[in-house]
Amino acid sequence: MCELLGLNANVPTDICFSFRGFAQRGGRTGDHADGWGMAIYQGRGCQLFHDDAPSADSPAAGLLQQWPIQSTCIIAHIRKATFGNSGLENCHPFRREWQGRYWSLAHNGHLERLPAGSTGRFKPVGSTDSEAAFCWLLERLDTLNPDPEDAEAIGQSLHEGCVALAQHGSFNCLISQGDWLFSFATTNLWYLTRRAPFRRAHLVDIDLELDFAPVTTSGDVVTVIATQPLTDNEEWTRIQPGQGLLFRNGERTGEWHNPVPEHHFDLAALVAQRRHHFS
Repeated sequence: MCELLGLNANVPTDICFSFRGFAQRGGRTGDHADGWGMAIYQGRGCQLFHDDAPSADSPAAGLLQQWPIQSTCIIAHIRKATFGNSGLENCHPFRREWQGRYWSLAHNGHLERLPAGSTGRFKPVGSTDSEAAFCWLLERLDTLNPDPEDAEAIGQSLHEGCVALAQHGSFNCLISQGDWLFSFATTNLWYLTRRAPFRRAHLVDIDLELDFAPVTTSGDVVTVIATQPLTDNEEWTRIQPGQGLLFRNGERTGEWHNPVPEHHFDLAALVAQRRHHFS
C-alpha cells in the first residue's frame, strides 16, 4: 500500500530530514514507486508538488530534500497504485477548496466502495478510491456545515466520516486546511512529538543522523506522523485502529475513538474488479 507522512508544529519547520528517509521508500527501500506528492501550507496558501516518478529517483523530490521550505503543517505521500493508473491526476495529496480554505488529503488503504449519500457537489479528477473518498468527506462536511473555525467540531465530523469509510475497507489518512492536522488510522499509522530537550535522530531508510538541539529553541514542538516509524532511536506511538487525532501547534488537541472492523480481502482480486464505484 501507499505510505503517509505529516508534520505539524508550533513554529515554521522544514521537513527535509524526515522526507529524505521517507522518499527512499518510493522505489528504493520500499516498492511505492507510482508517484509522490507533498502539500506545504504557508498561511492561507498551499504549495502542492506532484510527480508520477518514484520519489527515490525524482529530481523534484531530491529538491525538496534540500530545500528548507518552512511550514507549520505539511502532508506528503508516496504511492503504490492499486485503484487508478500511474499519473499525476492520481498522485496524493488531493486538494479542494471548502469554506474559503485549501483542504488536502492523503490516504493509504483500499476501499471496496463508498458509503451512500454522494451528491456530486465535489467531483474527483482522477480514478482513485482516495480522491473519491475525499470528495465524499467534503460533501459530508458541506451538508453538516460545522463552524470551519471550530477545530473540535471539524475533527468530530471528520472522525465520524472516516469511521463510515472504514466500514468499507482500510482507511488511514491525513487531512489539513493549514491550521491543524487530522489523522485517522485503521491499520498502520504512528506519530512522534519532539520537544526540548532535543536530541539526535537517526533515519531507518538511510544512514543519516541529525542533532536537532542546535537548530531548535526550548519552546519548539514538532509532531511527525508516518505510516511506519522513520527513525530507529526515538519512541514512536501507534495510532490505534479507529482512533482519530487532531494536532495543532505540534500538540495533540483532540482525540476520538470508535471500533472499526478488520477487513480481510484478496487485494489482487479487488484490484482486478471493475472500478465503477470510483469512476
